[in-house]
Amino acid sequence: MESSCLEPSLYTIKALFILDNDGNRLLSKYYDPDLYSSMKEQRNFEKNIFNKTHKADNEIAFLEGMTVVYKSSIDLFLYVVGSAQENELMLTSVLNCLFEALTHILRKNVERRSLLDNMEGAFLVVDEIIDGGVILESDPQQVLQKVNYKVDDNPLSEQSVAQHISDKLTLTSNVLQSAKEQIKWSILK
Repeated sequence: MESSCLEPSLYTIKALFILDNDGNRLLSKYYDPDLYSSMKEQRNFEKNIFNKTHKADNEIAFLEGMTVVYKSSIDLFLYVVGSAQENELMLTSVLNCLFEALTHILRKNVERRSLLDNMEGAFLVVDEIIDGGVILESDPQQVLQKVNYKVDDNPLSEQSVAQHISDKLTLTSNVLQSAKEQIKWSILK
C-alpha cells in the first residue's frame, strides 16, 4: 500500500491559490478532495503558507507534507501546491505559466485591483493550465491562445485599422479608374 503513494501520477497539482498582501484569498482551486476538504481547513492552510512565505525571498516551501512554490508581485502572492514527492520544476513551470498568462491579461499590471477587475480571465487561465489536478499546459502563449484572450478591448488593432483604410482607398481608386475607362469609351463611341 505504501508503494502506491510513490507511483507517478498525472494528478500533480493539489491546489493553486492567489492571496493578497494581507493573506486574504482572491482565487483558489483545490484539486485533491482528501486535502483540506472544508473551507476552514483550506483557509488555515493558506494562512500558514502565507505566514511562512510572505517575508521570505525563497520560491519554494515545505509545509504540512506539501511542496509549495510561490511568487509575489506587487500586492499578490501566487501559490502552486503539490505533494512532498512532487518535482519542484514541474510545479514551478505551472507557476511561471500562470504568472506570465496573468501578466498578459492584466496588461503587465499583476496586482490586486487589476486581478479583481479581470477575475473571469484569471479563472479561464487557471482552467486551461490545470484540470482536476492534471497539468494541461505550461506554455503561457498556448494558454492565452486557448482562452482566446485579446489585449485590446477594441477588436481592431492599429495595424488592422490601417490595413482596412488602405483596402478601402485601393477599392475607391479602382472604382474611379473603372469609371474613367467607362466614360472614355462612352465618349469615343
